[in-house]
Amino acid sequence: MKTAKHIADRIRLFIATKQFQVGDVMPSTRELGRQLDASFHTVRKAYHKLTDEGLLRSERGRGFVVNRQNVPLDKSQRLELGAERIHAVLEELIGNGLDDEEIETLFQEQLGFVEWPERLESCATAGMTNEHASMVSRAIAAEVGIKSGTITPDEPGKLVNFDALFVPLQLMRHFRQESDNTILLPVVYHLKSEMLISLVERASINTIGLISREEKTLNVLIDDLKLSIKFPGSIMAGAVYGKSLPLFVREVDMVLYPPSIATLVEQQIPEKRRMKMEYTIDARSAEIIRSELWDQ
Repeated sequence: MKTAKHIADRIRLFIATKQFQVGDVMPSTRELGRQLDASFHTVRKAYHKLTDEGLLRSERGRGFVVNRQNVPLDKSQRLELGAERIHAVLEELIGNGLDDEEIETLFQEQLGFVEWPERLESCATAGMTNEHASMVSRAIAAEVGIKSGTITPDEPGKLVNFDALFVPLQLMRHFRQESDNTILLPVVYHLKSEMLISLVERASINTIGLISREEKTLNVLIDDLKLSIKFPGSIMAGAVYGKSLPLFVREVDMVLYPPSIATLVEQQIPEKRRMKMEYTIDARSAEIIRSELWDQ
């Protein structure tokens, strides 16, 4: 049986990831109880607990409203709380025989999977490859706070599993004919300007090594890079093999890589010789997503 503490923890997560934003009215206790498989009495207790914490406020005639986006803990308090929780989980996992690599794999997987409320559990992001889709999905999550699965043009049959699909403009035609029951939301994205500026400012860079997990992702990233900057030097590209990086990374001046292989790259390449490639979405795309999924 789910406790008020468990429900309160879930609601904190929804608010922290902007699934509910400041000023939003929370679902009724019965509706949220239905979505989270808990009694309305339990949800009411959770709402009152979060009201006492200052995260929610109660308004006559409206119900419970989001009062702030994060719990009022400073950085040291957050880290202390996180360390206590993680330490307890690590002890349990190690005690059950998991090694460091297995724990890291589980942690990375769980970062990309959370049990969202019903209205958001069926969102996906399209990409040329799953790795590319994941990069766009991360950008949407960072800007709008909505996490999503991934889908590629060669698996349109998966559309039946999703109520909303975030689609880069260049892929709209691939999904439009298959989208009878799915909302298609166009997305304009680009490489983060911080990385591009840093790359251009380093005059000593004459060769770039671009690596990815999926080989087909390489062409997408090369095209994005060439559209963003005029790089006069040479670009070498290759996919990782298991835990091995392409041999050319030893020779190039700078290694560029997507988040999917960040742990692998950052263990083997010094910080001054690597840059992570990440996307950001433009303001209009963020506005469209918010208006479709929130302003209803």
